[in-house]
Amino acid sequence: MPRATPLLALLALLAGCTQASEGSGRWQPEPGVSWQWQLSGRVDTSVEASVYDIDGFDQSKATVAELHRDGRRVICYLSTGAWEDWRPDAKKFPRSVLGRGNGWEGERWLDIRRTDVLKPLLTARLDMCRDKGFDAVEPDNMDGYKNRTGFPLKAADQLRYNRLVARLAHDRGMSVGLKNDLDQIPQLVGDFDFAVNEQCAQYGECDDLKPFIEADKAVFHVEYELPTSKFCAESRKLRLSSLEKKYELGVWRKTC
Repeated sequence: MPRATPLLALLALLAGCTQASEGSGRWQPEPGVSWQWQLSGRVDTSVEASVYDIDGFDQSKATVAELHRDGRRVICYLSTGAWEDWRPDAKKFPRSVLGRGNGWEGERWLDIRRTDVLKPLLTARLDMCRDKGFDAVEPDNMDGYKNRTGFPLKAADQLRYNRLVARLAHDRGMSVGLKNDLDQIPQLVGDFDFAVNEQCAQYGECDDLKPFIEADKAVFHVEYELPTSKFCAESRKLRLSSLEKKYELGVWRKTC
């Protein structure tokens, strides 16, 4: 392999202390890497962050390519555990797999036991992320078994489904993050390449994420209701990649 030019070396540095997963060629974000999470509004590609987490449906291949040209890594946000009525594939989900609302307008929990129905839909979505050039996937709503979904979901159902999502992402050459689902981290840390967490500081749960850090895998963490002064000291100690954000997940962010 040719030696990297100074420009390529600089871009590698900007990519934020990341490496390939051992033996896989997949991107592996390391603890403490900087990030931006923006799911609403026009993506501001000028934010000083090594990793961007953006909506897989709403953002284009061109946006992903622009971020790559700037040396960024890009995560594809998808909801894999809940149905969203505004998505272009919403009508492909049969009513039999739609459960209770999950607290967000237009969203309903999915019956994750029905992998015969959901796997082809997940596959198409992950193909979209791959084809747009994303490096990784953030699958959301991965802890339905802990909620009132309208279905009798068990912990074993969640483990099986989450591992299916991880395997489908890996089969397409992308890394994948475990979203929340703190209780199952010990069983799933080996299946996922990083974690994404909301409000662990507010609820006193950040220690539960240590298995990812101990495995040299990044934890992308956000607080909405606490100022940075209330959680950054602990975040730095735990080596979390922490932000203060507003619930709409627009451009605004405050870093530790």
